[in-house]
Amino acid sequence: MAEEGLPSRTQFPASAESQKPRLKKAPEFPILEKQNWLIHLHYIRKDYEACKAVIKEQLRETHGLCEYAIYVQALIFRLEGNIQESLELFQTCAVLSPQCADNLKQVARSLFLLGKHKAATEVYNEAAKLNQKDWEICHNLGVCYIYLKQFNKLGIYQKAFEHLGNALTYDPTNYKAILAAGSMMQTHGDFDVALTKYRVVACAVPESPPLWNNIGMCFFGKKKYVAAISCLKRANYLAPFDWKILYNLGLVHLTMQQYASAFHFLSAAINFRPKMGELYMLLAVALTSLEDPENAKRAYAEAARLDQCNPLVNLNYAVLLYKQGEKRGALAQYQEMEKKVSLLKDRSSLEFDSEMVETAQKLGAALQVGEALVWTKPVKDPKSKHRATSTSKAASFQQPLGSNQALGQAMSSAATYRRLPSGAGGISQLTKPPSLPLEPEPTVEAGPTEAPAQMREK
Repeated sequence: MAEEGLPSRTQFPASAESQKPRLKKAPEFPILEKQNWLIHLHYIRKDYEACKAVIKEQLRETHGLCEYAIYVQALIFRLEGNIQESLELFQTCAVLSPQCADNLKQVARSLFLLGKHKAATEVYNEAAKLNQKDWEICHNLGVCYIYLKQFNKLGIYQKAFEHLGNALTYDPTNYKAILAAGSMMQTHGDFDVALTKYRVVACAVPESPPLWNNIGMCFFGKKKYVAAISCLKRANYLAPFDWKILYNLGLVHLTMQQYASAFHFLSAAINFRPKMGELYMLLAVALTSLEDPENAKRAYAEAARLDQCNPLVNLNYAVLLYKQGEKRGALAQYQEMEKKVSLLKDRSSLEFDSEMVETAQKLGAALQVGEALVWTKPVKDPKSKHRATSTSKAASFQQPLGSNQALGQAMSSAATYRRLPSGAGGISQLTKPPSLPLEPEPTVEAGPTEAPAQMREK
């Protein structure tokens, strides 16, 4: 039997495709940026702890050279209130990408929040060289110049208006720039013009707390106190934890001699800002009018401890002590007030409120201080003025009280932008000492010991 042979396999030539070299695998993302999408996802979801964990891992892998991770870490620090740390990280970003205007804007924003307004303007000017058509830079420069008014530089308001005007040129409907311009007009006492600006803002953001706060203080400057309280209470409804709105409500109620209501709002403001001496001073004025001199003394003592610049605190405290028969304590507070006034006059040419000067002169005569006072004798102020100057000074000193924080919040950044500014109010600018409610003035007759107490509240 013949053996069956195994079938032979036919050999086919290799295909041309199989002879081609195999395609390389798709290239991976550079290690510096491969986690950026995950960092962004956690950040926009506000899952900051997970975001910080990814950032930490990314920075470890990149030896601290991932710009985006550093940028987002700085934004998170700012949201957590660590402004100095955020500034250092944004400066690192600016070193990594020196031609990026956004990094410089964030550096300037952090400087602004730290109160370094002059340095912020310099950085914003550098950012403007890199991006000349960014309305946000123009707007923020204008806000910085508003804050720099305390330095009494020539043309500072013109610069602020110029930059705010540039911002409105690029975006005519930007309500933040309009609000900032209105607050500047309000600071100068142009209440009707400011109200016209605020009407435009009200169409865009009718539920803005700083808007209603500023409108309320405009009415306060116009001596329409009921309208002022109505607007301020609406602002308080929209932002119940804003201490500056509570401050303004206390001030208006104090002006209307509604001392119990003033005490209520000022106490609430102190709960939010326990280290602001001016709040304790106003609270002491309310307590004096409510016939509680002991607590008024405690409030004045705390105000004098916290506020080392405002001579009005010591003047009111001295008047109260004099009324209580404590001449030695009154004299000590009067002398402390004179030291503060001398320092203020040395630093800048301030024009003090006539009512404050008059009260100080009467008290000085009652305490037998003599005629060598630090005050310039005021010109007799005719009553026909109806205290228009002092009231407008009060509104000016209390800023449009609320405008400054509104302006600060208006300086939005790309990552921390909000639709509405959160809060109203701001730091009082000592262009002139305030025309706030004064303690009862001693009237000098036969001698200082016979001076009867007379109350004069504004």
